[in-house]
Amino acid sequence: MPQNRKQFLQKSLAGLAGFGGLGMRSLTQSDPKKGRLRSNQTQKPVVVSTWIHGIKANEVAWKVLSEGGSALDAVEFGVKTAEADPENQSVGLGGFPDREGRVTLDACIMNHEQQCGSVAFLEHIVHPISVARKVMEDTPHVMLVGAGALQFAESQGFERQNLLTEASEKAWRKWLEDSKYAPVINVENHDTIGMLALDEEGNLSGACTTSGAAYKMHGRVGDSPIIGAGLYLDNEVGGAVATGLGEAVIRSAGASVAVELMRQGYSPQEACDEVIARIIRKEKNPESLQVGVIALSKDGSVGGSAIHPGFNYALQSNVHANGMIDAPHLFDQ
Repeated sequence: MPQNRKQFLQKSLAGLAGFGGLGMRSLTQSDPKKGRLRSNQTQKPVVVSTWIHGIKANEVAWKVLSEGGSALDAVEFGVKTAEADPENQSVGLGGFPDREGRVTLDACIMNHEQQCGSVAFLEHIVHPISVARKVMEDTPHVMLVGAGALQFAESQGFERQNLLTEASEKAWRKWLEDSKYAPVINVENHDTIGMLALDEEGNLSGACTTSGAAYKMHGRVGDSPIIGAGLYLDNEVGGAVATGLGEAVIRSAGASVAVELMRQGYSPQEACDEVIARIIRKEKNPESLQVGVIALSKDGSVGGSAIHPGFNYALQSNVHANGMIDAPHLFDQ
C-alpha cells in the first residue's frame, strides 16, 4: 500500500542525512515556523538530469557552466547529447516509433525569465530541443506541433533526417507480431531526459526532450513538451522535471506542483515526495506505472523521488562529482 506522508518523509529525511556530497551540506538549519530543513548558503553552479544518459549530458552542460555560461545554454547543449545518440531508443535519433512506425518527438525549454518554448509531434528533426528554443526566442508562441512545427524548423535551417534506425525498426516490426501496448516500468517508455541547471549568476533553466512512449498511438503527446507537467521553473524558487508515464504526470501537473511546494517552504526532496505521493493516491493502478520527479532549488539543493525502484538521476556541482543518485521510491505493494 502507499506510504503515508510521515513514513515517506522519514525515508526522505534519512536519505538527506547522507546527502552531504550532493550540494546539500548546508541543509542543517531548521525553519521553526515550518519544521522543514532550509539551506543557509547557495551552491552554484549545479546541473541535474534524469537517468543514466544524464552523465554524458551533465558533462556537456557542466563545461558550459564552469566557463561562466548560461543555464539556458547548458540545458540545451546537455540534452542534445541524448537526442543525437542512436543507442538511446527513447530520445531523438533512434527513438522507438509509434505503432505506425513513425518517430515523433516532443521537447520543451524554459529560462529564468519565465520564457518558454515547446514542440510536439515533430518528425524528421534530430534536435527538437533546439527547435523549441527557437520557438521561445523567435516567435510570439509557446508551442508548435506536427506539420507546423516541422515547417518552422525547416524555415530556421534545420534539416530533415530519417530518425528510424535499423535497430528501432527491427524492434517495431517485432512488436507488430502481437501489437500489444504494455509500457514496461523503467524501460523503453521512461527514458525521457529532463535537465535543470543553476548557473554562476544564480539563474535557473530547464529542458525536457523525448521520443515518447514506444508504440504509442499516432498523434499521442505526453508530458515532456507540456510546460507545468514535464517541466516548470520559477527563478525565485526553483525548478522541476518529470519522467515516466506522461499521462499520469499531466494529470498531476507534476513539475509545477513541485515548484509551488518549494515556494511554500518544502525542500526539493520533500516537494518531489509529495508529488509522487499524490500520484500514488490518485492513479487507479500505481503498481503498474512509473513516474520520477527531480527538483533543483534556487539555493542549489536537489531532490528526487519515484513511484517504484529503479529511477535515478545524474548530479554535478562544485561539491559533487558527476554521478548517479538512486531516488527513493514511495510505493509499497
